[in-house]
Amino acid sequence: MNLKDRSYLAEPMVGPYEDGEGHIDMKRLRNMSTTFSGWTGWSCFAVLSLGACDQVDQISNELRDLTPHEAYMESLRAVKLAETALGTQWASAAVRSLRDAPTVTLPFGEEGFLFAETPEARSYRVELRRGQRLSINAALDGADAFRIFIDVYRMPEDPSRSPLPVLSSASLSESLEYVSTRRADYVVRFQPELLHGGRYRIELRAGASIAFPVSERDTRAVLSFFGDARDGGSRNHRGVDIFAPRGTPVLSATNGEVYRVETTAIGGNVVWVRDSDRPQRIYYAHLDSQVVRDGMEVEQGTLLGFVGNTGNARTTPPHLHFSVYARGAVDPFYYLFQPPQTLPDASAPLDHLGAWTRTVSPGIRLREAPNSRAPVVSELEESTPLRVLAASGSWYRVRLPDGRDGFVAARLTEAVVEPLRNQFVESASVLFSSPSRVSPVMEDVEAGTDVAVLGSYEGFLYVQSPDGHTGWLAGNADL
Repeated sequence: MNLKDRSYLAEPMVGPYEDGEGHIDMKRLRNMSTTFSGWTGWSCFAVLSLGACDQVDQISNELRDLTPHEAYMESLRAVKLAETALGTQWASAAVRSLRDAPTVTLPFGEEGFLFAETPEARSYRVELRRGQRLSINAALDGADAFRIFIDVYRMPEDPSRSPLPVLSSASLSESLEYVSTRRADYVVRFQPELLHGGRYRIELRAGASIAFPVSERDTRAVLSFFGDARDGGSRNHRGVDIFAPRGTPVLSATNGEVYRVETTAIGGNVVWVRDSDRPQRIYYAHLDSQVVRDGMEVEQGTLLGFVGNTGNARTTPPHLHFSVYARGAVDPFYYLFQPPQTLPDASAPLDHLGAWTRTVSPGIRLREAPNSRAPVVSELEESTPLRVLAASGSWYRVRLPDGRDGFVAARLTEAVVEPLRNQFVESASVLFSSPSRVSPVMEDVEAGTDVAVLGSYEGFLYVQSPDGHTGWLAGNADL
C-alpha cells in the first residue's frame, strides 16, 4: 500500500445490496459475502440490530481497505514499535481525539503547536447536512519532511459503534474536500507520525457542493422548499423553487450529460442532466425555453435555458423548479447554500503557543469547545497554570496540569513570566514533574531554598528552582 500522497473516499456500500426501498437485502448480501474475507457471522447479526444509517456504515467498516493512518500503525506493529510506550501513546492519542473532539462551528480556524516528544492528535467535530462540501486546509511548519495523517470520520448514531472513515490522506500537499451524503456529525483528525511535531494551521469550511443554477441569484431567491405541501397536501414538493424574472439564464449546476430534454404537463419545459462527478441526476423545470439537446456534454455554468413558468406553474410567477435525485429525490437546499466563509477575528496572542500561562482571577471556566455556551469542564482557581496548545479566534485550547484539555478565553490568562512571589522551602522536599506525589521526581529541594512561585493547582505549587528547573512542590497552595 502506498502511504505517500494517498487520498481516497470510503463511501457506504449501496446498489447491489439494497432493495428498492433502500433496505439491506440480506439474501443478496449473504450470497456476496464469500467475496470478502473480512465478513463474519457477527457482522451479519450486527446489521440486524443497528439503525438504518449505521447498518450501511458498519458493513463498509468491515469491508474497506486500511486508511494510511491504520497502515502506519500496522507498520509500527511489524517492527515491534506499537507495543512501546511511545507507540501505545500514539495509538491512544488517536482514539482519544475521536472520542473527545470539541464541537466547532464552521468556518473554523486554529493555529497551534504539536509536541514532538509527546504523541498527540488534534480533532474537531462538525455537523454537515446532506450535500454540503467540507473543505480542509492544513499546514505544518517544520524543516524536516514527514507524514501527517488527516482523517475525516462519520460518527455513528449509535455511540457504541465504530466511526467510519470517509476521507483519509497522508499528505498536506493540497486541500482536502468531502461532500456529505447525509446529515451527520463528522470528526476531522490530524496526527503526525511518531517523534514529529511543530506549529500548525488548519482551516475548516462548509459550502455548496454544486453551483447555483440561476444567474446572479443565491439561496435567498428560494421561496418554496423541499417537502412543502402540494395539491392540498396530497403530495410533497420534491425540490426547491428559485424565483427570478422571466428570461433569467438557467445554468448547469454540475458537469455532466444532458440525457432528456422534453415538455411535460407538470414540469413544462424541462432538462435532465446526469452528473458526471457523482451518482446523481439534476432536474430543471418550468423553463421558458431550452437551449440544449439530448446527449450534450455540459460543464458547470453551461447555459441550459431560461426561467419561465411553463407546465403546472402557469399561475405562479416565473421560477426554476430545481431537484436533485440520488436514489430518489433529496433536499437540494444545502447542495446550493453557501454560508459565510470569513473566519472570526483572531485576537488570541500567538506568542504563547506551546508555553505556560495562568489564570488571572478565580472562577474562570474551562469549556469543552471554543464558545461561551459550551459545557463547562471545570471552574479554575486563580493562578492555575495552563499550557497553551492552540489559538482560535479569542480562545486558547489549553491543557491543565492533570492532563485534561479544554478551552478558555485568552484574555483571562497571562504569561508565566514573572513569579507571583518568592518563598523559602521550610523543610527538605522534592520537585515533582506534575502535581502528583506519584509522578517522577525531578530534583531534591533542600530546606531554606528560595523558589519562585509561578502558580498553584490542587494543593501543589508550580515553582522555579534556583537552577532554573520548573516543577511542582507539594504543600500550601494559598497565594
